[in-house]
Amino acid sequence: MKTLNSILATAAIAPSILISGLGSALAQAISSPRVSTGNAAVSLSPVVVSGTRVEQSSFSLPMSIDVVEGLVVQDSQPRVNLSEALSRVPGVLIQNRQNYAQDLQVSIRGFGARSTFGIRGIRLVVDDIPASMPDGQGQAANINLGSVERIEVLRGPFSAIHGNASGGVIQAFTEDGPARATITGTLLGGSFGTSRGEIKLGGTLGGTKGADGNAIPGPFNYIVDISRFHTEGYRDHSAATRFQANAKLTYRVTNDSTLTLVFNELNQGDTRDPLGLTQGQMLANPRQADSRAITFNTRKSINNTQGGLVYEHKFSPETSLKLISYAGTRQVEQFLAIPRVAQIPETNSGGVVDLDRGFAGLGLRLAHRSSGPQPITLTGAIEYETFRERRKGYENFSGTTLGVRGDLRRDENNTVTSLSQYAQAEWQFTPSWSLSAGVRNTEVKFKSDDFFIRGGNGDDSGGVTYSKITPVVGLLFKATPTLNLYASGGQGFETPTFVELAYRPDDAAGLNFALRPSKSDNIEAGLKWLATNSTRVNLALFETRVSGEIVPATSSGGRATFQNASDTRRRGVEFSVDAYFARDLSAYVSYTYLDAVFRDQYSYRPAQAPAAVTVSEGNFLPGVSRNTAFGELAWRRGLPGFSGAVEALYRDRIFVNDVNTEAAKAYAIANVRVAYMRQIGAWKISGFARIDNLTGTRYVGSVIVNEANGRFYEPSPVRNYMVGLNASYTF
Repeated sequence: MKTLNSILATAAIAPSILISGLGSALAQAISSPRVSTGNAAVSLSPVVVSGTRVEQSSFSLPMSIDVVEGLVVQDSQPRVNLSEALSRVPGVLIQNRQNYAQDLQVSIRGFGARSTFGIRGIRLVVDDIPASMPDGQGQAANINLGSVERIEVLRGPFSAIHGNASGGVIQAFTEDGPARATITGTLLGGSFGTSRGEIKLGGTLGGTKGADGNAIPGPFNYIVDISRFHTEGYRDHSAATRFQANAKLTYRVTNDSTLTLVFNELNQGDTRDPLGLTQGQMLANPRQADSRAITFNTRKSINNTQGGLVYEHKFSPETSLKLISYAGTRQVEQFLAIPRVAQIPETNSGGVVDLDRGFAGLGLRLAHRSSGPQPITLTGAIEYETFRERRKGYENFSGTTLGVRGDLRRDENNTVTSLSQYAQAEWQFTPSWSLSAGVRNTEVKFKSDDFFIRGGNGDDSGGVTYSKITPVVGLLFKATPTLNLYASGGQGFETPTFVELAYRPDDAAGLNFALRPSKSDNIEAGLKWLATNSTRVNLALFETRVSGEIVPATSSGGRATFQNASDTRRRGVEFSVDAYFARDLSAYVSYTYLDAVFRDQYSYRPAQAPAAVTVSEGNFLPGVSRNTAFGELAWRRGLPGFSGAVEALYRDRIFVNDVNTEAAKAYAIANVRVAYMRQIGAWKISGFARIDNLTGTRYVGSVIVNEANGRFYEPSPVRNYMVGLNASYTF
């Protein structure tokens, strides 16, 4: 009760926002939750699958889950970075590093904020295929935004039902092809030498005409999307070129069975890495690259190919089966800026990373829905995931030449496997009350075989196994047909990644077997209110307590080690209003308050420090913002006509390290976009123009948490422009 009271107390932090939003909605009449804007129908209670693994209305679930529709993802957007679409979602802090050699920085309620590269602590899924590895590390770059139908974002206790490192879940779904064959081409260009070209082809094959003359869709549906993106970059030494291909082919075997093939290819070669900047460098010239980026020609190449098969069969209207299988490969070569002198010790793994990874997985899911006065939905599943990588490290010099592959310094095979079983149930035991509950058992095994053994560098082979049972439970009360109240709670866990296990703080050989998973206790309470036929209000209060948080232990010579040394607490409020006015005008507002602190002190030794430093109890977690707000006012006229939008984003200051000695300042920016769309026979043509950071604000878009050399800051562009043209032809 004490914990719940502490959460409820945090609602007082933004009374004016909550009261004004709820008050205006109260003044309106209650009606249906579906509206039409332009030519597109918009649901304020969309169907989602992330929370329960079966299709259900988001309004009827005791959890925080938002849907970003494809219209929002693609409307006058570059369609390059996930941050374009998800900055609006409360509880999500997603930051564009302006560095395509690293991934976006994504955190949900503080989970994932600590990652210095890639995405960890957040579960990523695309068309039922995980984009996160079993150790919790993931990448968002292979999500093709040009063919996304919707993106679901799940937060809070029920995220844990997705397994290891599920502080939140981001799940993307590829659109189906249209009923008639359609080809679409897109070209855009903008500031800093940015361009993107895309070709998308979709349709349905095998259709016939019925006896009444109406078309009967064929059994084969397809969508294929190919794109090329290039930028010279806002900062020096940050040019990147990315090729993507995405395909989804669905065959209706029978009226009760479908087979779907999904394929994704990402090729991003020789991407420049400008590194972070110190505070002094950033103030002097935010567009510069650190001198070591030029000296060592820091860069990264990625080639990711994956495919999967999903088979669905309905035994009856109540019972269904889903089989999932996938496999893929990922090759990475990265040149780092580790000085030569730091690579003298035999235990140093060099300044060039050479990674060749293969990954695969299987899943079996069975769901049953009963009808009657007390309907119940039961879901059970078993999932297996694995990756095996050949990791090599080389010196980043040869003789006096820097930034090239030199002598071998690391050679090992690493394997991670995860085997999980879970069961979940939803039971509406009275007309007004429903119960959701689930439990998941997860076992994650790490194994490393070291082949680089010589004097001064012993055998680092070894393995470790982690397991955890994570229960969740939620209760929902239908106060009125348009107002639901809910509460939920659960436990989660997050294992170390292979990068965090790689070295021991005492410099001894072998994996860091002393490192354990962090564990979290999560509770949430909230409301979902369909205030009118065109207004939805969401409010959530939450608290998470993490024990054994994985934090830095030492940092030296380009090598970081980790420890379980502190407990943390995150509590906060998430609030959003989604409203549509008349036919064409819409508004969306979201606000997040997050109070994330260390509950006790710990010590670690940063690079080049003469002694260990102490992180004090009560220090704020780095990489997260206390206050975040987003607002958008959009006009969508439909065919033919103009559309446009103005959006604003505010983020509070963000500490860059655990000791809270520096922080990126708070900022507010505004973006504006306009578009025109017209139908000419079988052609649909549209063009758009947008200006981002309208006021030319200088700000830090992302920080590198606890960066060993003090290069914490990744500046974002001042005012910048983009124009685009889109044309589609329906056969």
